[in-house]
Amino acid sequence: MSERVLLIDDEEDFLETLAERMRNRGMEVSTCTSALDALARVEEGSFDAIVLDLMMPGMDGLQALRIMKEKKPELQVILLTGHATVQKGVEAIKLGASEFLEKPTDVDVLAEKIKKAQARKMILVENRRKKKSRGSWPTNRGRFLLEALKIPGNRR
Repeated sequence: MSERVLLIDDEEDFLETLAERMRNRGMEVSTCTSALDALARVEEGSFDAIVLDLMMPGMDGLQALRIMKEKKPELQVILLTGHATVQKGVEAIKLGASEFLEKPTDVDVLAEKIKKAQARKMILVENRRKKKSRGSWPTNRGRFLLEALKIPGNRR
């Protein structure tokens, strides 16, 4: 199964080059040149990984990351920047970024991070599906335990 990736960067030449390299590795790639466009695209579609530039005009990558994770916590976002600082990296991870990479990045390393992101997302989605399929069992568990504790001679 090929990875569905959304690449977001305001540098169009870099964006197209990276998109072509990811497509050459068998990935299904969509691109956006602004965080606002990316937020709309995330609402409309499903992606295994999002590669998001940190420094963009208008809304920066950290603001976009915060909104994306609020709306869809299962999103796997890899922040990519040419302006890395330890502080920004820590903030990105706290906001839910799965990775924080510096430009220029090794395309093979990025491709591997995308594959791992896809696997993490699949696990999160499956766990959520299992929770929903259990229905109301956890809320009824207390009642079942109380019934089980009604043993002759037990004063509870």
